[in-house]
Amino acid sequence: MNNTNSFLKNYSGILLLLAGIFVGSIAGIIWGEKIAVIKPIGDIFINLLFTAVVPLVFFCIVSAIANIDRSQKFGKILGSTFFVFVCTLLVAAFVTVLIAWLFPFSQSNGDGSTFSAEVTKQSAGDELTQLLTTSDFYILLSRKNMLALIIFSLLIGFAILRAGDKGKPFHDFIDSGMEVMKHVLLIIMKVAPVGLGAYFAYQVGTIGPQLFGTYGKALALFHGVSIFYFIIFFSIYAFIAGGTKAVALYWKNNIVPSATAIGTCSSIATIPANLDAAKKMRIPPYIGNLVVPLGAALHKDGSSISAVTKIVVVFAMFHKPFAGIDTVALALGLSVIVSIVEGGIPNGGYIGELLIISAYGLPASAVPAVMIIGTLVDPIATILNATGDTVAGMLVTRMIEGRGWMEKQLTE
Repeated sequence: MNNTNSFLKNYSGILLLLAGIFVGSIAGIIWGEKIAVIKPIGDIFINLLFTAVVPLVFFCIVSAIANIDRSQKFGKILGSTFFVFVCTLLVAAFVTVLIAWLFPFSQSNGDGSTFSAEVTKQSAGDELTQLLTTSDFYILLSRKNMLALIIFSLLIGFAILRAGDKGKPFHDFIDSGMEVMKHVLLIIMKVAPVGLGAYFAYQVGTIGPQLFGTYGKALALFHGVSIFYFIIFFSIYAFIAGGTKAVALYWKNNIVPSATAIGTCSSIATIPANLDAAKKMRIPPYIGNLVVPLGAALHKDGSSISAVTKIVVVFAMFHKPFAGIDTVALALGLSVIVSIVEGGIPNGGYIGELLIISAYGLPASAVPAVMIIGTLVDPIATILNATGDTVAGMLVTRMIEGRGWMEKQLTE
């Protein structure tokens, strides 16, 4: 009974979303284009999300950076940690891109004209400038300038670290703002089953049931890449860190964190299990105590795979080829940024999904698609997000302690 209650508690939000999507789909099939009358309900929900996303992203990133614990060998550990995080996230994204090219999506019916009409030709330098910066502070407060906002937020976070005690009042304000905006998102998501249900009813009624084929292919791509990456690449990372002994040690002690991740659907809730596993994996406490909590906020291989999957699917829905150096490079960059933005809370992926829409200039009608995919893949993504932190800790330990780190921990 307790297990049933725990499951319902942790997954009630996802189950309600799926129920809303299912009911909306049936309504769209039954009433067809007439169902368009309820589209404003979905529009209101999407607008609420867009309104909340800017302050939430700002507080989330600044808080994550500002709360880094200055532990032993702080500078070297922090640099090694970020290096490992970025490399593994890019590997996860690139593997997904390759598999998406090997098994391409067929273009489904959608309003591709909306997407095409919004794309304007600019020089690469102008596009890069507009993507990464704005000409004034107030322009940052727009979802259309998310990457610029993220860069500015990172600068604020590191400035708080440098300010030390003098920056503590502002630090407290940031932490408080983070909690408030987190609850704002939770309040908005209370109506998500109705909002997404209405939007999905509209999509099914006007575009057609062929959408289900698209989502089915998305799930097949994501789960295929995730299982492959989880087993093969986590083993490769452990082997690089410490050879075959490290591989055996990692998988032996990764069972409890994996079960915790899928049971709670939260990277943050898996931190205690990961910290305990890190000790058993012989990761020194001064490394594990930094890498694991920081990884829960900033390092999510599952989210990286999910981000690329969503981009590939939405491009197919809007008749846009997923090709070209600029398109793929932006997808790889977004996979890293999304990992930072999402946060280690259930359903935190919605913020990253809105970032994807903004960065590619996609129409609002693409929002339900990426949100639905995010909802369906969330449990498996959380396993990769959470358990990737301990193997990252192994790699960081290898960089800090050297080749014989496993034997060294046995003698201490």
